[in-house]
Amino acid sequence: MLESYYPIAILIGITVGLGILVMGLGHWFGPRRPTQRKNAPYESGMMPYGPGTRQMPIRFYLVAVLFILFDVEVIFLFPWAVVYRELGLFGVIEMAIFIFILLVGFIYALKKGAFEWE
Repeated sequence: MLESYYPIAILIGITVGLGILVMGLGHWFGPRRPTQRKNAPYESGMMPYGPGTRQMPIRFYLVAVLFILFDVEVIFLFPWAVVYRELGLFGVIEMAIFIFILLVGFIYALKKGAFEWE
């Protein structure tokens, strides 16, 4: 029964082994001449000033998460579109419920002001 998984295990083994080999060759044979100038942070040819991290408003993260959420949910429409004739009325009703739940989430985010940009 597990014989059908042998090709996958071999592929994973070859991939991991090749990755380790390539990284090892680069480490062993690659040039390493660190200097103070090479180890300094680079910022468009100018000397960096201020802290390396800056605080960003949470709104950026909220918009990114909402984009990913709705983008991934829309991907679920594709398999349904491929087989919607075979599903019949049941498939249409199920997809209508799914889209309604997405719409409720979208309206909730809209009412909370998640899409307002200042």
